Amino acid sequence: MSDALLQVSELSVHFAARRAWFRRAPPAVRAVQEVSFSVAPREIVGLVGESGSGKSTLARAILCLTAATAGSVRFDGIELLSREGRALKDVRRGMQVIFQDPYASLNPRMSAGQNIAEGLLLQEKSARPVAAAVADLLHQVGLPRAAANRYPHEFSGGQRQRIGIARALAVQPSSRHCR
Repeated sequence: MSDALLQVSELSVHFAARRAWFRRAPPAVRAVQEVSFSVAPREIVGLVGESGSGKSTLARAILCLTAATAGSVRFDGIELLSREGRALKDVRRGMQVIFQDPYASLNPRMSAGQNIAEGLLLQEKSARPVAAAVADLLHQVGLPRAAANRYPHEFSGGQRQRIGIARALAVQPSSRHCR
């Protein structure tokens, strides 16, 4: 698909198996094997599979947090697997991930509002617009403005997931950040 925002082609991730000092090395673990798919702009994709099937490894390889053994990952036409350092960081600005376990992805020492604002503050926006943006994001995900002052442990799992979604939306991920 030429108009795909994300194009993953034959992506594989293999890990060297650990070897006991008295045995031969076992074969490599094939965590992800020749996965291909594409995602169009504004399309939402959920990755489903049993525990240990490589879902997290696939996501980490797409974001170049785990080294891919083979394949291609293109985001907005830009090959990611060959990028490093600042060039990779610039492309990652257009991407956000919403993790399955929202409690583990939120800082428990920070309020919901601080967790959401973190990305906005890294973009060096002034304090007043950040507070307004946090209130707007909470509204977008169906949480009251007062939720900004509560901590992650004070929310249900579904509410924490909404905070994670608001946090991902806060930095306005899109392909326009890649050029």
